[in-house]
Amino acid sequence: MSLVTIEAQGRVTPPDWAIKQRHLIHLMNRGARSFVKKYTRPDGTLVWRDEWPGMDGSDDGYESFLSFPLFYILGGDEYVHRQGRKEFNAVTWQFTQYGQVHREFDAYYDWMHHGEAYTYLYYLAMSDPNHFVDRQRALNFAAMYNGEDPEAPNWDPELKMIRSPINGSKGPQFHMSAEDWETHRWVLANYLSPYEDVPGFDASDPGCKLDWEDDTIFAEILKRMNERMVPGDVPLNLVATSLITSAFLYTGEEKYRQWVVDYLQMWMDKTAENDGILPDNIGPSGKIGERMDGKWWGGYYGWRWPHGAGKLLETTLIAGSNAVLLTGDMKWLDLHRNLADKLWDLRKEVDGKVVVPNRYGDAGWFDYREPVAQYYVHLYHISQSDEDLKRLEERLLGWENWRSVPSFSKAGYHSPLAWHAYHQGQNPEFVSNVLDATYEGMSNRLDKIDNDDDDVDSWDVHHWQNLNPVIPEGLIQMAMGTPAAVYHGGHLHATVRYFDADKRRPGLPAFVSASVTEVTRDSVLLHLVNTDALHAKNVLIQSGGFAEHAFTDVTVDGDRQDVNGKVIKVSLKAGAEVKLTLGLKRYVNTPTYDMPSFYE
Repeated sequence: MSLVTIEAQGRVTPPDWAIKQRHLIHLMNRGARSFVKKYTRPDGTLVWRDEWPGMDGSDDGYESFLSFPLFYILGGDEYVHRQGRKEFNAVTWQFTQYGQVHREFDAYYDWMHHGEAYTYLYYLAMSDPNHFVDRQRALNFAAMYNGEDPEAPNWDPELKMIRSPINGSKGPQFHMSAEDWETHRWVLANYLSPYEDVPGFDASDPGCKLDWEDDTIFAEILKRMNERMVPGDVPLNLVATSLITSAFLYTGEEKYRQWVVDYLQMWMDKTAENDGILPDNIGPSGKIGERMDGKWWGGYYGWRWPHGAGKLLETTLIAGSNAVLLTGDMKWLDLHRNLADKLWDLRKEVDGKVVVPNRYGDAGWFDYREPVAQYYVHLYHISQSDEDLKRLEERLLGWENWRSVPSFSKAGYHSPLAWHAYHQGQNPEFVSNVLDATYEGMSNRLDKIDNDDDDVDSWDVHHWQNLNPVIPEGLIQMAMGTPAAVYHGGHLHATVRYFDADKRRPGLPAFVSASVTEVTRDSVLLHLVNTDALHAKNVLIQSGGFAEHAFTDVTVDGDRQDVNGKVIKVSLKAGAEVKLTLGLKRYVNTPTYDMPSFYE
């Protein structure tokens, strides 16, 4: 079948948003150079200390640069691509010297931190799926979790579970040392105690905090963690499905798809066994509460500690979305849906606000909070179901008042709720706001870089990620029709992707701006502008971030053409613009990292 090509001609005065979007892309290209020059050595390693203790840090090193390949996917320049790859290698080497990385993967840590780190790999794969080293790393790392790597026996193939919440290239860890937690103690003193039987715990306050910096208290907590938390599986490990999904996107091999659905099904079965409540710990023999005196709560990153229900919602959403990507079957979102429904059933009104429980302990549910907006937005983005839209609108009372939600966070991420409101016709200023907020966020970070003269040895391991001026997430939302990735390890589930047909690379061609103005269950509206009044540009538009969708047809100025394929080509003559309505069938193709053929 021939490639459908849309031609747009006739110079127009480009809209303000198109000029601003290209200006921001230009600034990020330049800002990347300034950031790298100040904070890295010629070999790419971070200008920092020679030693770093404990079980922590490599994720923060990777997080400091993972926006580089994400930006390249949008249309960042080749320097950003090259440097992004160089920094991944440099951080890997540097944290190998610190002792945290082994065989190019974190030796042992949890999947909240693994998820933060290895999103970098997924963006590198989208940047160049033919890069052999990246591909081999992805397969090697997947082998550490599907039972194929004897040096990292993280997977129990009989019970279909991961054997410890602390895992990595050295396999499951069944004992943690005081040194492992050295860099965490001052932070965790601000969290509630993980256990209610630690000496000094106030039984009248389920949210009682204990001083981790007190050696006696810390020893008691660590003893209980090693006895109760470390052996066995926890829902947090569901984030590992993203790593296995990545291996599938490279190879298409059925074993990876089967692993993802098998693992998710195990947790669905355990939830059914636990009267419909997701348990947060499974012992080494597969029994719920085996090391917790029969309690289904109290596990690592579970119902009680450290963050509560939000982390359980996040991990089930990431895993469910991965399974939908691989199978096209929306049933895999049910574990997440049922968890959200259970919390909603337990809602109550406090000070005029509807709140749901965030934690569970010996005395029952506590720590009531308003429902978390972003998970409902991501759920609806994947499913596009009326039921999930109803969930969102019913539970986020006043959700349409998107103005109450900050548009930009210090991590560089823009509110998924503001993005959703735009596509529901409730936030007409979204495009303007997201462009302005991105510029403001970049400016704030560049100011901090200019004034950053602190002693290097005093820098915390998070220092650089809060300074990186390459913050493309708002532009990703705007241009690719997505709330962006769920941060702690999710894949980028985009409605559309772009490729420069002339330079044969990912991303928008130079001078081309894009805005997705509407996303529905079966269509997407897209506005493309060539801000170059001198030269034509050719862009390929792909249905889905991984070609998982299919375009049924395309309509321009009332003229409809059949497509029935994954890709269309748009030829933008000098200074031209075009508005496309693309019919869409969702999750009908086998997803892949492969780039489309660059038709002549």
